[in-house]
Amino acid sequence: MEEDADPSDFSAKSRAQSSAPIPSALHPTRRLLVRLGFWGLLAGLVFGSVSCGRSDKDTLAQIKQRGVVRYGSDKEGGGPYAFPDPDAPRNVTGFEVELMRELGRDLGAKPEFSQGQWDRLLQELSADQVDLVINGYEWTESRARDYLATRPYYVFQLQLLSRRDGPIHSWEDLKHPNPAGRPWTVGILVSSAADTFATEQGGSSLQVVHFDGATDAMTAVKNGQCDATLQDLPAALFYKDRYPALEFAGKPVGHGYYVIFTRRGDGPLRDALDRGINRLIESGSLRRLYERYGIWTDAQNELTDWTGAAFALKGQSGPTGLALLWRYRTSLFDAARVTVILSVVSMPLAMLIGLLIALGRLYGPRPVQRVLATYVELLRGTPLMLQLYVLFYLLRLPPWVAGIGGLAINYSAYEAEIYRAGLQAIPSGQMEAALALGMSRWLALRRVIVPQAVRIVIPPVTNDFIALFKDTSICSVITLVELTKQYSILANSTGGVLEFAVATAVLYMAMSLPLSWFSRWSERRFEAMGSKGVLA
Repeated sequence: MEEDADPSDFSAKSRAQSSAPIPSALHPTRRLLVRLGFWGLLAGLVFGSVSCGRSDKDTLAQIKQRGVVRYGSDKEGGGPYAFPDPDAPRNVTGFEVELMRELGRDLGAKPEFSQGQWDRLLQELSADQVDLVINGYEWTESRARDYLATRPYYVFQLQLLSRRDGPIHSWEDLKHPNPAGRPWTVGILVSSAADTFATEQGGSSLQVVHFDGATDAMTAVKNGQCDATLQDLPAALFYKDRYPALEFAGKPVGHGYYVIFTRRGDGPLRDALDRGINRLIESGSLRRLYERYGIWTDAQNELTDWTGAAFALKGQSGPTGLALLWRYRTSLFDAARVTVILSVVSMPLAMLIGLLIALGRLYGPRPVQRVLATYVELLRGTPLMLQLYVLFYLLRLPPWVAGIGGLAINYSAYEAEIYRAGLQAIPSGQMEAALALGMSRWLALRRVIVPQAVRIVIPPVTNDFIALFKDTSICSVITLVELTKQYSILANSTGGVLEFAVATAVLYMAMSLPLSWFSRWSERRFEAMGSKGVLA
């Protein structure tokens, strides 16, 4: 009888046909270097085209022609800047939304809100996705070297918030050792001025915990997962009533300016925005807007006498290229280690849980089968991010436990379906023969059925492992700084978008290629064992 085609052979042939034409005679180390070089070059071309491919046309003229000015902002936990309108949830409101309506009149265009992730809005600006960025973005020297900044439209300070029943009542308290014997944990909006301030002023007694939204950090303090959070004063004022368990810990600290950013070549647009902001300040409209949102402070008086001296670039431009990567190499490697730990710990758990679920669905009692089927459909039908939120914010698990557990549970549903298909691919006569030889059902599964199914599922399981490597980036929503999040932090703080993008791509390739090699080695080994009758 003609034997059926081996699925692993088919998978290996498909990959061989679709892979880059690298000579098989190359030593594995040389092959790795060749592939890393190829992918690094590809990433460089992609990101280089993004940063250099914009049009040289006058953006202000384009805005006037189409009658629309697109501005990048983030409404995730975005009050009072930009957030869903309570009276019309499909619309966006906030003091910056209203500010853009006023500035739109000066530009002769209707403002159009464009949602983006806060710490990546400037990258969207570079990619021509928006005309400008306004979302509580602080003026910094690194940003001013890459983008044009308007004059300030708000003078901000930073406010520390802590639990009312906690030991922290001012920023000075954080400089003293924690009685619990660990550093104080302070939740910070990633890549913000509060991030820079806490890192520079905190010292060894403080650990910065990064969040993607202001309200996420406040929730973590309320839940006891962080000791305090440092927020821009407007956000602290806006959300103080939502978090009655929190209090303002001491007086505001720090000082900085919110500005609107445009691309380097958009001087006419920047100048038009400056004229509009000046008009609103001189007429008193800006003050009335801030008073309506409860964010007017005495510091705003500085806007009236603004001279621009505070925006002078004080130092030389920082390192670029390989020098920049070398300076921050430890940060990248630390983040890569987080990615590896999350992957290599959660994937075996997912495989074990998935195998047990598959066996239960095929050979367990009918009530168990129904429960396990519901488990699989529930996890496959809901996003991983939501599952992580449940584990971290609702169940209040530690970040590492929530991250590893969330990935393992989510991927166990997919592994269960892969194993179920592999088990069903084994002819039923194999089980019947094993039972006829006196084996119990579970012994037959362990000695006969499962080993044969393993050979079949190696390619899809390896593919899931590689996918899980990349899905670890979602764990940044529960404060784990893995490789993708570290890229975002470094790209925003240093302006090295291209350098860190290429380095991140190369590191991901370096971590995923060994998995592909291991998959091919495993397939060959199981094939050899099968041909000798070991698995038959």
